Amino acid sequence: MKNNLNRNYAKQNISRKEISSHAIVVLAVCILFTSSCNIYKFNEATIPVDIKTVKVQYIENKARYINPQMSPKLTDKLRQKIIGQTRLSQTNSDTADWDISGYITDYSFSTSAISGQQVVNNRLTVAVHIILIDRKKDEKKEHDVSRSFEFKGNQTFQQAENSLSDEIIRTLTDEIFNRLFSNW
Repeated sequence: MKNNLNRNYAKQNISRKEISSHAIVVLAVCILFTSSCNIYKFNEATIPVDIKTVKVQYIENKARYINPQMSPKLTDKLRQKIIGQTRLSQTNSDTADWDISGYITDYSFSTSAISGQQVVNNRLTVAVHIILIDRKKDEKKEHDVSRSFEFKGNQTFQQAENSLSDEIIRTLTDEIFNRLFSNW
């Protein structure tokens, strides 16, 4: 009986030692990954510490087909996301640390599925070109974002635009944000 108790005690002791060792390793790895030189991370956003202000310019619509609501909604949502999920201050000054601008390059409809000589699904494709000017590094980065949105073939383009509008804005804003702040 005593031997069984000693074995159980020894097993528990080893388990506690192993758990402590693993906890120390995990803690060290976490500290290593979260501490980096001159980088600030907030909600997955990676921003150098010397960047304090951002100017988000109006995202123009240069696509062949123009949805008049797309540019103002996309610009507003991007501004809200940047202010809400980073430590950056919004400014209208031409001396902002980061200057973000861009334009919609594509807004087009196409057929994506046909069955029995009838359109079953259509696709709305939206593409945006984003430009980030970093005044601290005197650097310019450009990114292209494109997403397609499917809709039923019996819907008109106007119905599809109305029903997909919020999803389009949310998806494009998230994608632009990730390209700008997550080094994707």
